Amino acid sequence: MTPPPTTPALDRALGAYYGLALGDALGMPTQVMSRADVARVYGHVTGFEPARPDNPVSAGMPAGAVTDDTDQAVIVGRLIDEGEGRIDPLRLARALVEWEDGMRAKGSLDLLGPSTKAALEAVQRGVSPAEAGRSGSTNGAAMRVTPVGIAFRAEPLDTFLDHVVESCQVTHDTTVGIAGAAAVAAAVSRGVDGGTLEDAVEAAVTAARAGARRGHWIAGADIATRITWAYDLARNLDEATALDRITDLVGTSVASQESVPAAFAVLALTGGDPWRTALTAANLGGDSDTIAAIAGAIAGSVHGLTALPAEAVRTLREVNALDLEALTARLLRFR
Repeated sequence: MTPPPTTPALDRALGAYYGLALGDALGMPTQVMSRADVARVYGHVTGFEPARPDNPVSAGMPAGAVTDDTDQAVIVGRLIDEGEGRIDPLRLARALVEWEDGMRAKGSLDLLGPSTKAALEAVQRGVSPAEAGRSGSTNGAAMRVTPVGIAFRAEPLDTFLDHVVESCQVTHDTTVGIAGAAAVAAAVSRGVDGGTLEDAVEAAVTAARAGARRGHWIAGADIATRITWAYDLARNLDEATALDRITDLVGTSVASQESVPAAFAVLALTGGDPWRTALTAANLGGDSDTIAAIAGAIAGSVHGLTALPAEAVRTLREVNALDLEALTARLLRFR
């Protein structure tokens, strides 16, 4: 049995990493399904489920398996650790290409998202990392940014955003991509520092607003504004009504302007309870694995690993050979 974390910061940091994996695995079988189809097939997701054979992304994946969200977050964490707090964009590009090659060799359909794939193909053609990610608008940077929030404090904000941009640049060097990633990283960082859910949301909005001034401008709704709106929208609603509102109004696609605010709406609905947060997001459908991963990471950072169901964490470790303790402890040294 793994011993409990030795410090509150380590407990919260592990809660963030394993909370990400928890949401990812619970949302894995429902991704790219409509909310109506999730209800028709599963009724209501109440735990880990295997993917159905007709799922175009996760077919063949067993119950409790994580997807690219967790895998890429681990890659980013390792690069921060190995780079002594810095992420080399070319190393990140190579690591992501190698990851996809490995997944394809295993026959997996869970491959790189559209923005990431296009940017990495550009790098392989000789385009510089500073230019390759100039159109990335999806949530790929936000889904993998949790280790940045674990490793670095959200203040001073400009320095923190430099770290966020390093994790984004090669694939999502845009106002929208950076704002979404900054929101998630800042919320996690505030949680690791001992903040409440409200503190984490406030940090997310502040960082998203500042992050939107970084990178290449692309058209898109303001993520800071949409996080505030989505969070308020889901307050004091029953779950069924809230899920309808999130699906119909906030949106659950891979667009950062939809999936990142959707994760915060789920947090408002659940009060940030990690297990309920991850389950609720899994029942949305759409890009449910990423929405649940983002929301689970933030909830886990606020409440800690000890608030996650022990049996669920054991399942994540066993099914995915996941061992995040040593890496997480090393990331904390940068704080």
